[in-house]
Amino acid sequence: MEEKTKINISPSAYIALLHYPVQNKKGETIASAITNLDLHDIARASKTYGVKAFYVITPYKNQKNLAEKIVSHWVTGYGSTYNPERKKAIELIKIKKTFNEAVNEIKIKEKQKPNVVITSAKKSNNMISYPLIRSKIKDGSPYVFVFGTAWGISADFMQEADFILEPIRGNTDYNHLSVRSAVSIILDRLIGKEEPKQFL
Repeated sequence: MEEKTKINISPSAYIALLHYPVQNKKGETIASAITNLDLHDIARASKTYGVKAFYVITPYKNQKNLAEKIVSHWVTGYGSTYNPERKKAIELIKIKKTFNEAVNEIKIKEKQKPNVVITSAKKSNNMISYPLIRSKIKDGSPYVFVFGTAWGISADFMQEADFILEPIRGNTDYNHLSVRSAVSIILDRLIGKEEPKQFL
């Protein structure tokens, strides 16, 4: 009797970085500024882990223009020939005015609405663990992982979630990772390659 070949399905993963709606220190809903480092580092992490697109969400035209200028430099400008490897990562960036625009684009591409997984540094009662969400995304359905800037995603927006991912926990009480670090850690936990276990 022939043994069936196991099919490994690559996760259909997307990332959205929210600059609106997010919170300030007082818990008020604001729009935050785009930073060059976030664009570069998150794009590079996305490319490394096979993310299909990295959406940057901002309602402000001047911020959108800034992001597009940075992307253009690395994709079609001098940066594209100076550092072709960086170009491959920056090409993943898509700037949208709203999160719904990103969801609709993914829906058209994947022919189904993506599951929305919101990340948070705060604990809540309805969070999903890393092993459980990792097992879910192996079914090939599209998932968009949403990250916040400033002091986190607004409470109202959290209602958009299909899942809220448990926070990253360090081994101290300090809990202020940069969003760039959080993206890399979470991508590795959820879609990083599983190496065979080795025993001494």
